[in-house]
Amino acid sequence: MGEEHQELEQNEREKPMSLMTLTVLTGFIGGILWSGVGYLSYVLNFTEISPRVILEPWTIGEWKDSWLGTVIAIGLMGVISIVAALIYYVTLRRFTNMWIGAGYGIVIFLLVFFVLNPIFPGISAFSELSRDTIMTSVCLYLLYGIFVGYSISYETNELKKQKKMEKQTQTDTQS
Repeated sequence: MGEEHQELEQNEREKPMSLMTLTVLTGFIGGILWSGVGYLSYVLNFTEISPRVILEPWTIGEWKDSWLGTVIAIGLMGVISIVAALIYYVTLRRFTNMWIGAGYGIVIFLLVFFVLNPIFPGISAFSELSRDTIMTSVCLYLLYGIFVGYSISYETNELKKQKKMEKQTQTDTQS
């Protein structure tokens, strides 16, 4: 009886995370990853925009220009990125093409640099930004969109395949 119970435990599959949980996790990790790369780009002078720019409209004090401000800004980008990932989940998850994610990243870039620009005093007007800053920012947003979009679309597609296989297995065992 002990061996039989052990074999059953070994045959049980671990339940995968729900698609919503994976979306939230993907958004958070994507926000932290790509804002971290953005900070590295800032340190290496590829861009004039630091992730700390997100803190400027809402905080006062010198701390936001220190390492603590950088860590909090990157964490905040992760939290905000969850919202962006959920928007992708609701609107575009059924598309499996990587270019949809790239387009989503470009849309976010346009939203930040043209619509939300007045909120962030640390981001100059688009026409005043250097070519390096624009190209680096476009690439970062593009890669962010591909990361989040393709990850969510891939997991959605895999879940559909898994459900289809389970349904097929049930149909085969019933006949």
